[in-house]
Amino acid sequence: MSVISAWTPQQARDFGRANLTFQHALHERPLFSDAGLAAILDRYPRDRLGVFTMGHDPVAWRTWRRGVAADLSGAELLQAVSQGRIWLNLRAVNAHDDAYRALSDEIFADIQAATGQRTFRRDVGLLISSPEVQVFYHLDVPLVMLWQIRGEKSVWLYPPRAPYVEDDQLERIVLKETAEQFAYDPAWDEAAQKVTLAPGAMVSWPQNAPHRIANGAMMNVSLSIEFMTPQAVLRANVLYTNGMLRRAFGAAPSVQAAPDPRAFAKLAVARALKAVRPGERERDPLPATFTLQREQPGEITSA
Repeated sequence: MSVISAWTPQQARDFGRANLTFQHALHERPLFSDAGLAAILDRYPRDRLGVFTMGHDPVAWRTWRRGVAADLSGAELLQAVSQGRIWLNLRAVNAHDDAYRALSDEIFADIQAATGQRTFRRDVGLLISSPEVQVFYHLDVPLVMLWQIRGEKSVWLYPPRAPYVEDDQLERIVLKETAEQFAYDPAWDEAAQKVTLAPGAMVSWPQNAPHRIANGAMMNVSLSIEFMTPQAVLRANVLYTNGMLRRAFGAAPSVQAAPDPRAFAKLAVARALKAVRPGERERDPLPATFTLQREQPGEITSA
C-alpha cells in the first residue's frame, strides 16, 4: 500500500522540481503517539539530539540558539516542548533506529515506484517543537520533504533564485563557508507560496529553494526528510565548482544542468577538488548556551 495517498502523472514528473503537496496517513501510526515519541527520545543518542530555541521576530535569525537536554527522559522532554519555546531535531533518526529505518525504506520505495527516481543519502529527521516557534529563512543543499504528523504549521516557499538567494550566497552554503540561515526581507513574501500543513499533509519543493516555517498554537511533530537524486548531486557539484571558480578567478559562473556537457565537466572538477582540498569538514555547530531544566519543564537556563 502506498504511503502517499495518490500521485498524479504531473506530480510524478514534477517531484523535486516544483512545490508539491500530498496526503499521507503516517499520523495515524502508534510510532507518533506520546508513548512512541517518548520512547524514541529515550533511544536516540543524546549527544546527537538537536535542542534549539529562538526569538519571535522572523527577521531576527541570529537569535537561533542551541542548548542541551542533559539527562531529561523522553517523557520529560515532551513536557518541556509542550510548555516551552523549544525545537528538538533528531537528525538521521533512520540511521539510529530500526523502526525509522523501516519507515524510511517504505517512503522511498513509494517515491521510486511513483517517479522512477533513484534516491540516496536519505536523512529522516524527526522534529518535535513547541507551540508558535519558528525556523528562520534558510535553504538546504539536498532535496527536502516536510511531512506533518501532529499540530499545524505554515511554510513559506520562495523561488531558488535572486533576490531570494544570490548565486554567491548559495555557493558559500554548498562550500560550507556559512550557515544555511541568512537574511530575509519580509517583502519577499509576495513571491512566496504559503502552505498550511495539518496532520496527514506533506509538501516538497525544488532543490535549494529558500523557506521558513512557523508553528501554530500547539505542539508540532513533523518529519523533515532530506535526500539526493543523481540530478540533485549534479547540481550541488556544479555549485561547488562555481564557488571555487568565483574564488580563484573572480568569475561569475552560471548553473548548468544535464544534458549540458559543462555540468558534467563541473561535476568532475568538483570531485577532483574535494579529493585534494585540505581540511574540508562540516562547519562547527553553534555552541550550547542553555540547558533544559527538570524542575520547571520548558524553562531554560543560560550557560
